[in-house]
Amino acid sequence: MGNDTHIVLKAPDRSYLAILKKEIHNVCVSAGFSAKKISEIDIIVAELASNLVKHAGGGELLVKLVEENNIAGIEIISIDSGPGIADINRVMLDGVSSRQTLGIGLGSIKRLSDVFQLYSQKGWGTIVLARIFEKERPMSLKKTVTEIRSLVFPKTGEELSGDGFVYKVEKDKVKMFLGDGLGHGPEAAEAVRQAGNSFLDCNSCDPVEIIRSMNTAVKKTRGLVGTVVIFDMKSKSWKLCGVGNISTRITGPTISKNYIAYNGIIGMNLPRTLNVQEIEYEKGQLLLCCSDGLKSRWDLLRHNGILRYDLSVICACLVKDFARHTDDTSVAGCKITL
Repeated sequence: MGNDTHIVLKAPDRSYLAILKKEIHNVCVSAGFSAKKISEIDIIVAELASNLVKHAGGGELLVKLVEENNIAGIEIISIDSGPGIADINRVMLDGVSSRQTLGIGLGSIKRLSDVFQLYSQKGWGTIVLARIFEKERPMSLKKTVTEIRSLVFPKTGEELSGDGFVYKVEKDKVKMFLGDGLGHGPEAAEAVRQAGNSFLDCNSCDPVEIIRSMNTAVKKTRGLVGTVVIFDMKSKSWKLCGVGNISTRITGPTISKNYIAYNGIIGMNLPRTLNVQEIEYEKGQLLLCCSDGLKSRWDLLRHNGILRYDLSVICACLVKDFARHTDDTSVAGCKITL
């Protein structure tokens, strides 16, 4: 399924910090980042991890290698359930600290990051997003009409995730697939890997045809549940079809709609009748898909202004509030701006 999986690194107390820093350092070395860029990432990780312990009583970092416009990078997301930040603008200033330190942590993270966002609520906690790229991105890059992000990580104690997310952006179509292999571990991961490969190989623009093709491709695996979403730029509409307990919701200025998937298992007992559900596009819409690694009644109602943030921050909010932590977990989001 590609490099869609985040590494989850816990930081419950100071004793974990050295291990955490070393692990992310090794990821950057393996990815071939320059010594200068690795040293900058080391500083970011040190500040994020230190903040988790000092100010939040612990938390976790989610780490994944990324690539945008053929430039390699790394995404680091810090999540905590600490006291939150009452005045974000103030704490971004150098010299401001609530713990009698130098007070340059968040400011230095922002300066060293190509993408930096911070979301916090008092009494709820804080999410920090940092993306750092190996090379400077061209200033002439046009803003894309499609934003797609995901958080996928395995059940605690497992190396492989049985959840997976893949997508492809074509000239007039955006195609996405979120799958959840039955159970967890290597066999679940293999089922969702084969399903993802089938999705990428299939040239159809019909979600039902894609799922039926996928059903044939994964017959020898333990099976999975999954949802296919296609956005058609010409007709300005979403087309969805899913089998099993993947939760999908489209929210917008005037419409908030849940998609109900069919009962069944891809690769084992696919329903004879499958139909595509079509939803009209409107400006400001957000599509979110989640596996059952999140509680079924998830929402973003308590997070004022969250829809203005990067999709990775939105996905992290859902993980923070609704992750079960007893299974593989995946959340994927898509925004289209026409």
